[in-house]
Amino acid sequence: MDVEKSGDTLVVRARDGDVRGYPEGDVYAWKGIPFAAAPVGDLRFRAPAPPAAWDGVRDCVDFGPMAPQGHGTAVPIDAGLEMDEDCLSVNVWAPRPDGIPRPVMVWIHGGAYCLGTAAQGIYNGRILSTLGDVVLVSFNYRVGALGFLDLSSFSTAERVFETNCGLRDQVAALEWVRENIASFGGDPDEVTVFGESSGAGSITTLMTCPSADGLFHRAIAQSPPATSVYGSERAATVAKQFLDILDVDPARIDTLLRLPYRTVIEASDTLVNEVPTKIPGTLAMAPVVDRDFLPRYPVAAFQKGYSHRIPLIIGSNKDESSIFKFMKSPLLPVTSDSVQEMLRAIATDHPELPAARLADILSAYPDRGKPKGALAMSRDAAFRMPALWVADAHSRHSPTWMYRFDQATPMLKAARIGAGHATELPYVFGNFDTLNIDPTFWLGGRKTALEVSGRIQRRWLAFARHGVPAALDASKHWAPYDEEDRATLLIDGADTLVKDPDHEMRVAWGNDVMGFN
Repeated sequence: MDVEKSGDTLVVRARDGDVRGYPEGDVYAWKGIPFAAAPVGDLRFRAPAPPAAWDGVRDCVDFGPMAPQGHGTAVPIDAGLEMDEDCLSVNVWAPRPDGIPRPVMVWIHGGAYCLGTAAQGIYNGRILSTLGDVVLVSFNYRVGALGFLDLSSFSTAERVFETNCGLRDQVAALEWVRENIASFGGDPDEVTVFGESSGAGSITTLMTCPSADGLFHRAIAQSPPATSVYGSERAATVAKQFLDILDVDPARIDTLLRLPYRTVIEASDTLVNEVPTKIPGTLAMAPVVDRDFLPRYPVAAFQKGYSHRIPLIIGSNKDESSIFKFMKSPLLPVTSDSVQEMLRAIATDHPELPAARLADILSAYPDRGKPKGALAMSRDAAFRMPALWVADAHSRHSPTWMYRFDQATPMLKAARIGAGHATELPYVFGNFDTLNIDPTFWLGGRKTALEVSGRIQRRWLAFARHGVPAALDASKHWAPYDEEDRATLLIDGADTLVKDPDHEMRVAWGNDVMGFN
């Protein structure tokens, strides 16, 4: 381990060169360390390549540029952050290395595969690193068209377009962790990945991806849209729509490599809105089953026993879909008509499904014609059932824990958001009040929220250190999940362990995966 203390900074020798970290409270932070070359020119729409090594000491005081993306209101981004295609960088928070290897936690941010950055204030790793005495890593990966548009159907002998560039970035970042994290005091054999939304969907996908096997040893998937992974035929159709938006002839597809990235992102944003509007419940950008990098649909792979044999925490939030209605986002259907249109489209994708199956699902939502019922159906199709299908399958061979996040402050309840999508994030990181205007505590509830946050953090940290999410503070025992009891921890003002809390809904949906091909 090569470490050099200089004043209030700490220099570490990493794979590609020396990096200088700066103190943040009781830990040090290194921000913006490149883990791959800039994916520009001929590297655009290709797998990440190794970065160039550097001489001297790289100053790592600022986050690297965020991946090119539209300025959607769904993800609060610091207006001062730079945006650039040269975005593939990692951030590390760690106690001063002392020769004792520490557990490593690697965060994968969400954003519907088209938004987000590890530099969002809510993801600052200082508190978790300090509280748990762990090494905390986050990283950027390509999003939107540059990361999740599959142009491989237009590949030629002269020009290759690779699939799943954003996922390949994630694998490259995890390889960087394996090769470098010991220099920062981390144990490369004790790596826990955790993520939310598309970050969690990335995790459930990577758990079935051969090239990710062995790169992490535990996983926490918070609200994973695990079935939002599509086949090559659908991906090719979306890619053709993308070319049409840009008015690019497939015969001149090399044009895409020379376009300004902002032009590419404008077309990507158009597609991100068009696709779920035309077919509710689908995403324009998502992982693709290419039969190579990603051989199988992830949930099907889980059910066939092909997921990596590692401990898993997985769960969803009680009111996932509320935030999509509140923000008028097209990414999730939230009206009765759009939700039923989604179910009809899924049925079209699966002609083998008996009509009775859809009738059983609809019968589980007697108020489906009302806003509340539509939101429940959307939540369960996108998040709750995929999490249950994954947990059922994975628990057959590996330790699995299931949760449901029910905690909501009085203000979020009054706004009819409740425990909406992503509302657990400040509880996990301990970073409240990171929004420019944050109404979370306008009606009180901070004391309870901090208590809930403490319990979640202790469980997540215990899982990273011991492989078991025990809070070690007299909190409710969290029994593992299995298909017999389906023990689920309901996280609220007080935690409770409930067997099969969504029994009627789960039985109505059944065990056969309902998702788009």
